[in-house]
Amino acid sequence: QLQLVESGGDLVQPGGSLRLSCAASGFTLDYFAIGWFRQAPGKEREGVSCISSVGGRTNYADSVKGRFTISRDSAKNTVYLQMNSLKPEDTAVYYCAARNTGIGTLDAAPYHYWGQGTQVTVSS
Repeated sequence: QLQLVESGGDLVQPGGSLRLSCAASGFTLDYFAIGWFRQAPGKEREGVSCISSVGGRTNYADSVKGRFTISRDSAKNTVYLQMNSLKPEDTAVYYCAARNTGIGTLDAAPYHYWGQGTQVTVSS
């Protein structure tokens, strides 16, 4: 069974950091493009970052550029989202998703597999 499991969400103060993990079971993440998305209450789901399977090309939403970094650990079959300089507007449920073609995109529609989400709350 193909499964994605996110972890690492927490309550953090503004300016703080978190690292989210997206662990896969049942398939090898290296062959998939991976995206991170978030959804805040009352708002539409937003693409945050993605990484392609070919060449590891990355992309980021303008709202997180320079603060967030996506990366892979092939040995652990896990993709990470390092989030620094967090702001209250980063508060949301964060989801990872996998697409079984090589190119990452910040559009949610092409992704086939989704995790259950992890809550990130940025507040003092």
